[in-house]
Amino acid sequence: MIVTLIVICEVGFWVLLAAGLATRYLLKMPRTGIALLLCEPLLEVVLLVVTAIDLKNGADPSWKHGLAALYIGYTVGHGHRTVKWLDGHAAHRFGGAPRPPKPPQYGMARARHEGKVWLGSVTAAVVASALLLLAALYVGDDGNTESLYGWILVAWRSTGIHGLIALSYAIWPRKAPEGEASAVPARDPEHVPDLLVRRPGKDEEQV
Repeated sequence: MIVTLIVICEVGFWVLLAAGLATRYLLKMPRTGIALLLCEPLLEVVLLVVTAIDLKNGADPSWKHGLAALYIGYTVGHGHRTVKWLDGHAAHRFGGAPRPPKPPQYGMARARHEGKVWLGSVTAAVVASALLLLAALYVGDDGNTESLYGWILVAWRSTGIHGLIALSYAIWPRKAPEGEASAVPARDPEHVPDLLVRRPGKDEEQV
């Protein structure tokens, strides 16, 4: 049942997301679209309540309960980024907004971006660990809580691996291909190479 509910919540996440964006930009009903998007956290609440009821009814803690906690944690840590990314592209495609900027690809800017994404994984691990600890306390010493504690290790092991990958971008930053122009705009003509700016000639200076 828990696994089925996780699948339903995942499908429901994307259905609500698509419905919210379509209502907001295609039907020109921004308030209704926002209301639909705000309903998405309710899916995680339903999953949490059903998991607690399952344990309350005497179910032994298993990998299903651990998976539910990880799913909720992942949604808290990374769900907002997914919604923001898709909302930006929907606003550009249907609302006439500028195209969302792509994440940086090179140098320390890329490293900082990967670090922010990793912080989402840390948030996910914290939320999942808190839920698993609460479930273990809820079950008590009479139940088998080893699987719940085991999922806490899984959450932090995954976060550690992600952290090492993110750290690699800072230790070995990616370099932009040779000949690729910088995308940093210049504020004044003095900051632009001489070949790109027409300097006044002597005759023009005397005018």
